[in-house]
Amino acid sequence: MKIAISGKGGAGKSTLAAMLCRLAAEAGKEVLAVDADPDANLAFALGIPLEEIDRIIPISRRIDLIEDRTGAKVKQFGQIFKLNPQVSDVADVFGHKFGNINLLVLGAVEAGGSGCACPENVFLKGLLSEIILHRDELVIVDFEAGIEHLGRGTAKGVDLMLVVTESTPQGVATVKSIEIFCRDLGLFSIKYVGNKIISPEDIKYLQDELGADNFVGFIPYDRKILELERRGVALFESIDDEMKQNYYKVFKKLQLLYS
Repeated sequence: MKIAISGKGGAGKSTLAAMLCRLAAEAGKEVLAVDADPDANLAFALGIPLEEIDRIIPISRRIDLIEDRTGAKVKQFGQIFKLNPQVSDVADVFGHKFGNINLLVLGAVEAGGSGCACPENVFLKGLLSEIILHRDELVIVDFEAGIEHLGRGTAKGVDLMLVVTESTPQGVATVKSIEIFCRDLGLFSIKYVGNKIISPEDIKYLQDELGADNFVGFIPYDRKILELERRGVALFESIDDEMKQNYYKVFKKLQLLYS
């Protein structure tokens, strides 16, 4: 199964992606976690120790690899290079193993509409397509909000676009923009998670705006999560069982819907 997670910046998508990865790994599944957000904080959210995170090199910064596979120099114009470089081994060779989770940090990916056909952009987009279309394990991709780098062909391999939103007009607007973009690409399997929920009125607002049947769960606001993140503490081991159950319900709902 291939799950892409997106949402407005600060909505909590990386936290949700990390919790789903950890729950799947705890259930014995092999997980390929892909950080496709330029902010690149999925490693932190997964609970990987800081000294290990410091050693993770994003694929976009592996210049020798990109130049070798594309046959072109990075940041030089007017070159001829391979548009379909060999990328099938990259996740296995350059991913960071953390228990049953293999984390691959892509680094900055140019937006699809930018017109960039540079070797590094072609390499990263080809790698993302390879992962979504051809990998066999559970793949969870933490996207940036725009997801413009998700191409039409790649979108067809995504089983679910999971959009995280807060109960705000800005969050709802972002969800609707993402949904339009996904449908333009031919990706029609879209579900939502309401995050940082404070009251039943928050849930009602989101359901009225986006449709009750489109939600697979609601995560309540918990200031302890913010405090734990500030202290650099792994959430999965530190949040209480009641809070973890909210993420587990989303995980089980996805299993039921897409098993």
